[in-house]
This record gives sequence, C-alpha cells and structure tokens, in this order.
Amino acid sequence: MQNNHVVIMAGGVGSRFWPMSTPEHPKQFIDVLGCGRTLLQLTVDRFSGLVPMSNFWVVTSARYKSLVEEQLPDIPRSNILLEPCMRNTAPCIAYAGWKIKRRYPDANIVVTSSDHVVTDVEEFRRVIVKSLDFTSKSESILTLGMKPTRPETGYGYIAAEIEDGSEIKPVKAFKEKPTLSVAKEYLSAGNYFWNAGIFIWNAHTLEQAFRTYCPAMASVFDLLTPCFYRDDEQERVDELFPTCESISIDYAVMEKASGIYVFPASFGWSDLGTWGSLHTRLPHDNHHNACVGENVKLIESQNCIVHVPKNKRVVIQGLDGYIVAEKNGTLLICKLQDEQRIKEFSK
Repeated sequence: MQNNHVVIMAGGVGSRFWPMSTPEHPKQFIDVLGCGRTLLQLTVDRFSGLVPMSNFWVVTSARYKSLVEEQLPDIPRSNILLEPCMRNTAPCIAYAGWKIKRRYPDANIVVTSSDHVVTDVEEFRRVIVKSLDFTSKSESILTLGMKPTRPETGYGYIAAEIEDGSEIKPVKAFKEKPTLSVAKEYLSAGNYFWNAGIFIWNAHTLEQAFRTYCPAMASVFDLLTPCFYRDDEQERVDELFPTCESISIDYAVMEKASGIYVFPASFGWSDLGTWGSLHTRLPHDNHHNACVGENVKLIESQNCIVHVPKNKRVVIQGLDGYIVAEKNGTLLICKLQDEQRIKEFSK
C-alpha cells in the first residue's frame, strides 16, 4: 500500500452544470448528490485504505487551492499541484508523474478524475487492487473500461482483444464518441467498453510513455524536476507549465502507445458530465423525478431533475423532462433534451 499513489485531476470548471457549477466553485467541490460529501471527497473516500493520505495528489487550478485545502485537510500541501492555466489532461498527468517519481521512483499510480460516481465501491476497490498489482509487475499501461449498459454516444470506447481469456485484456483500439447506430454495434459486439479515463501505471512506465510520444512535454518537466519540493517550485511551474501543448492524454499517449491493456469492469460508474447523467444517478420518485433539496414539491410533473439549496422552497407544476436548478439567486429552467446548450445559456 505504501507504494500506491492516486492522482486526482480536479481543475475543470464543469460548465455544463451551470448554475450549480460555476468557474469560481465548480462541480467537483459541490455536494452534487446531496449526500453530505463533495465529488472530490467521494473520490478520496473510494480509495480509503488502499492508499495512505500522504500518497494522494490533487492537480487543480491555482484558484481552487483553498477549496482543496478546506475539503481535503489531511492531504499534504506539497501534494496539491497548482496549474497556472488549463492545458488539458496530458500536462496535468505529466506534472504529477514527474513529481511523484522524483521522491518515489517505484510508485504505482492511479490517475482519475474528480467528478465520477461509483455505486459499487467494494467492486471498485477490488478492481483497483488487482490493477495496481498488475502494473507493479509490468511495464504496460492499464486503463479501466466500463462494461456498457446502453448504446451511449457520449463516451469514447475501448475495443479489447476478445480471444484473450484473462480478466485484464490487451487493447485492440480506441474509438471516438460514436453515432447511435455505431454505439449499438459496439454493444452487440461485446468487446467494446466505455473509456472511463482512469489509468494505472508505474512511475517508470508513465515517464517513458511521455518521453516516447510527447518528448517536448517531457523536456518541460525535466526542467522542472530539480525544483520539486522546493520553495521556488510554484514560481517555476508558473513560468514553464504554460509552454506545454494543450492536449488530452488520450491523443498524446493512449492512441499512440503499444502494450496497453484494459480491465473491463462494472461497478456502477458514471461520468457526471451533464444534468442528464446526474438524473440517472439520483433516486427517483414514482414519476421519474429526481430531486436534491429538502423542500421541493412536484405536482403533475415527470422526468425532471431539481437541484436547489436545502432551505429553498420550490413548487413545480406541469413540467415533463426539465432541469430546474438554482444557486446564489440564479435560476435555470431548461429542457433536459437541450442540456448541451447550457454553456451558451450561461454566457
């Protein structure tokens, strides 16, 4: 356990969850599910006992530093890595990987987002334990693939080698978000899995992958390495991090690398990217309505999601398939089918 590390990417602004999520206080720092824990805190909770608190790392925007410190007081301050600007997931992961390897050269590293929901935590933990064991003995990259339950067009897919009989399988190909007809084909094929964006690898494998496929980015973090854990670390990061290419880890490494494996899993995973995805994860009443808020009354309404502060009294009549969300005096009433347009509504 002492050699296991978890990197949590927590720098996004969650614009599709406006007005609940704002650039000043995005969704990962909010009790989205109404359970008393924020998404960031729930992410740490899932790994409890598998990784010591000293081995958790959070990569986030500099403006969210105080939020991370407040919500995760037991994480060492040197493990909160502050990005001076947004550069997508590849530089984020490289920063954490280089810094971890500087002090823990034999580390095994899980990289995960801060806004996922997992309902079967016991199965999640089993998968993580087996994954870490795999990467501790291998120079391969391992990613988790979620067994699809529907022909989903909002996720990328991972195709696995079907002839491999083991639980962890070689990756055949990564696929972009499909059309509905293609998603149905993937579901029927049986060897296509949702790309959950959760990666497991040892520190050496991570570094070598970047050196091979992103040498310019690797050079930036080579320059930063001498100042890690020093007083001038943030100053140098602020200077050099913005020179990194803005690129996702999928494009930068995963779709280019060989020797990648996938662990097909099923532990009630959801990427809370939209109000619709949250609607599917919350408890429903008899009319398929989902509510977060203690004083909400729905009359002759169905298929709605309502998210309001605890003390806000809300009465809704006659709506079908709507989002109703309020925060800090801003009220959103929007058709669920138009949730992808919320970004433009918030401007």
